[in-house]
Amino acid sequence: MDDERQIYLIGLKYFTTGEWPYLGPDVVYTRTQVPGGLQGALIGWPFRVVEAPESPFVLLNLLSLGSLGLLAWYIGRRLPDVPGWFLWPLVFFSPWTLNFSTHVTNPSYVLTGGILFFVAIFELLPRLRADLVPRPLAFLMAGFGLLWVAQLHMSTPLLAPFALAALGIAARGGREALQSAGWFAAGALVAGSTLIPTLAAYGPTAGGVWANVTFDATGLQRLPEIAARFFSFASFELPRFIGPNTATRLEFLRSYPWVAPFAVFAGVCGLLQPLILLGTLFVRRGQPPAFGAVKAVTVATLALVYISFVFSVKDPASHTFYVTLPVVTIYAVYCWRPFLHHRAGRAVAAALLVSGLVTHLAIAIDGFHRRSLYRDRALVVRALRDRDYRILGERRPVLWDLEQAGP
Repeated sequence: MDDERQIYLIGLKYFTTGEWPYLGPDVVYTRTQVPGGLQGALIGWPFRVVEAPESPFVLLNLLSLGSLGLLAWYIGRRLPDVPGWFLWPLVFFSPWTLNFSTHVTNPSYVLTGGILFFVAIFELLPRLRADLVPRPLAFLMAGFGLLWVAQLHMSTPLLAPFALAALGIAARGGREALQSAGWFAAGALVAGSTLIPTLAAYGPTAGGVWANVTFDATGLQRLPEIAARFFSFASFELPRFIGPNTATRLEFLRSYPWVAPFAVFAGVCGLLQPLILLGTLFVRRGQPPAFGAVKAVTVATLALVYISFVFSVKDPASHTFYVTLPVVTIYAVYCWRPFLHHRAGRAVAAALLVSGLVTHLAIAIDGFHRRSLYRDRALVVRALRDRDYRILGERRPVLWDLEQAGP
């Protein structure tokens, strides 16, 4: 995929030329770039440890593994009666986390900051707090997560209201408020250290990202679509990862006929799950006391996503608000919890996990031949050896400049 190659090239260019990457991922539809050097550093620094094409993938997968482990641990502590055999595979091997957070593309890196941020927010908002993370550490995590995401994707405005709410509540605590703000600032400074050179060189308008803010009233008509995509983060949404259209999905099943019954079962479950998650918002009986607050923050997050697309030049593609996955996942486990108290519910859950595992095995085999790094590995080896990133490809901003210059 061209997007993955372009993200990879940011770090490869940084390593092979030594030029600091002041700007990060491209916003193609406005020809702008996200400010900050974090994306380039996350891909370029691993080459300094092991000069191999796989190095950035190793770091990304370690980051994803660690952050998803934190999320699974946190949910497990909040809901200790949810069996680990269900919770941990659900978090690690759901289609979105397994297919998205293992590929070198900027939303994949967003997940790490998003999990740190939202785990912190759950511990900083009084009605959600479970006293699992010390308050100073929670503020540190929130500040770090906010500035981490800010350098990787345009979804930072979805986090800002939660950060302001946490700091506003803390402001009532007098001297403790200053300490809380200090911890938040410290976390922001650590993650934002790669943004400081950009601001110093280009100022607050670096990358031209403000061009992505516009008013589009048609966004108000997209609530059903946005809600479906939002709840699909915590569902087995397999079709989009099998192929972009019906023809390619059928071709996939013809190529791997042994996976068909498993893929169909998981796919049907993936269609029903968002409906159940949506319907549970309106159920009040038989739920733990904290679930009301979890519902409230889930609805607030969905509302922020919905409103944000009224002011966005981009259509509501799922990956554009992938940062909200931790909220949906926590909410979803609360929803699945009652089903797991019954034998039939546990049987369906086990069948879904097994079906997902088998289907993802076929997706991995197919991806190895169609979109794997190994298709162009020799080019990356040459680029690293010759210190010339252009052997793999040219960066988009250079191509854009060439287009504007004309023949």
